[in-house]
Amino acid sequence: MKKIALFTAVLLLAAFSTFGQRFAYIDSEYIMENIPEYQAAQMELEEISVRWQNEIEEKFAEIDRLYREYQAEAPLLPEEIKRQREETIIEKEREAKELQMQRFGQDGELFRKRQELISPIQDQIYEAVEDIATRGNYAVIFDKSGGITMLYTDLRYDLSDEVLQRMGYRQ
Repeated sequence: MKKIALFTAVLLLAAFSTFGQRFAYIDSEYIMENIPEYQAAQMELEEISVRWQNEIEEKFAEIDRLYREYQAEAPLLPEEIKRQREETIIEKEREAKELQMQRFGQDGELFRKRQELISPIQDQIYEAVEDIATRGNYAVIFDKSGGITMLYTDLRYDLSDEVLQRMGYRQ
């Protein structure tokens, strides 16, 4: 996948250089690492993550303790009490897993907190890139962090509608 992205980037650079357009790149990771607000946000996210992870680990430790106690006492317990204990353990495990998903899941609280803290910084970076691109008359600015990504493109060079028209999808 990275080879395809690199190949595409090279083709784009070759095409733009043919027309004499300017292009540049940035390293957004480097930029963010040098912004104190980003460092503070990362520390806050780490503290929250550790606190929530400890909370979840405590719940699973309690479940483990309850299960070990149940195993030790099970031969001596009546069927009704065994069933109640099993249901209690299963319910606590379900609650712990739900809490884990709520905190760390794909759209969990940690993800939302990261968006809340990091998005404004990313927006500032994008605005700065857009301003530099406009003032410097750059056609494309790439971000080399985490693969090659186009951060800014001048709409004058967007051929998407022309491609769709050539394919017969737009008139």
